[in-house]
Amino acid sequence: MRRHAVVAAMSLYRAGTLTLEQAAGYAGVTPGTMRERLRGNGIDVRETAAPAGEAATAQH
Repeated sequence: MRRHAVVAAMSLYRAGTLTLEQAAGYAGVTPGTMRERLRGNGIDVRETAAPAGEAATAQH
């Protein structure tokens, strides 16, 4: 696990660009580890699997 990749993945997750699973893959960690990292950094973990842009599109 590279710290830079984890930080970038958290940022992309927070922005709604990546799902939890995508962020974990980007960072090279398991989804459970990514969830722990996000929560440990004060980032709310979304229950939905769709990125923010896709969720907004699906509602229309």
